[in-house]
Amino acid sequence: MPAQQRLWIRRAPWLILCVATTVMCPSRAFAQNEHQSSWLADLAKHVVIDPTTYGPAIVGYDATMRDWNSSQPFFRNGFVERNPRFTSSGLPNDVAVSYGDGKRRILADALATLEISAINNVSDRLIERLLIERHPNHRKLFRALGWAERVSFAAYLSYQLSAAHYRQWQSNEQTLGRLGLK
Repeated sequence: MPAQQRLWIRRAPWLILCVATTVMCPSRAFAQNEHQSSWLADLAKHVVIDPTTYGPAIVGYDATMRDWNSSQPFFRNGFVERNPRFTSSGLPNDVAVSYGDGKRRILADALATLEISAINNVSDRLIERLLIERHPNHRKLFRALGWAERVSFAAYLSYQLSAAHYRQWQSNEQTLGRLGLK
């Protein structure tokens, strides 16, 4: 299955959730164009300034770049890349792609992560709004639960994207020191 198709399959549940939540919102909330416009602007502002939107992308990018940069001395000395995502043939244990090509792939991964985080945060905010409109006496509870969900999702995603790369970066640095490469 092509990588692009796998990516869309991974994203499909989030897109469905986002659309379903938007459709489920009460129509009275959109009765006035002015109210709808300010609500959408408020939603966009909160998603953009929320660190849980861009945090996982930054952490994932940093970890992968550290791994990629610390691998370069190995490649210059004839070692092969184990990660098939960064080989010219797409198979493990082959010649690594160029440094620039690797950086572009890492940036593309970070942008895909940013998209996933943004979709999660938009859906979370939409669900939060729906619950607050239906149960206005529990506004603080729903806001706290929304914040907890966004932080938990961002932490989990950040860990999944970065842990192996940070470990590999540390291992590369230690091996480089033992071999005297750098």
